[in-house]
Amino acid sequence: MIVLGLILLLVGWLTSLSILTTIGIVLVVVGAVLFLLGAVGRPVAGRKVWY
Repeated sequence: MIVLGLILLLVGWLTSLSILTTIGIVLVVVGAVLFLLGAVGRPVAGRKVWY
């Protein structure tokens, strides 16, 4: 999710499409939060691991 967010952020920035930039930022933030919660061992939505 973080990688997809970074790709969308980069494409949105290069093409000056603000909607892609916004979606990219949201995906990066959500991905980072899920990654941090998973790294500390806290279950997210009832699941300990997401894969």
